[in-house]
Amino acid sequence: MLLQRLGTTLQEASAVLSRLTEADLLGAFHIQGYTVTGLHAVYQVVEYFGMHYGQVLYITKLLTGQDLGFYRELDKTGRAQ
Repeated sequence: MLLQRLGTTLQEASAVLSRLTEADLLGAFHIQGYTVTGLHAVYQVVEYFGMHYGQVLYITKLLTGQDLGFYRELDKTGRAQ
């Protein structure tokens, strides 16, 4: 259920990003007391998401004691098997 919701959220975010124009990315926005470009805002959101996603993965590994298998297709040298 959680993975399905995450997938849906990522699809929605992708749809929004694909609609952004050059004007959207270069325009100025006032967000939480700061004036930033649209591109800066996008980068901040991506960074924020990545940080929290990493926290969720870390806690999951900590609680389950399991390898989550993100790189299972690679051998120990980092090459595809």
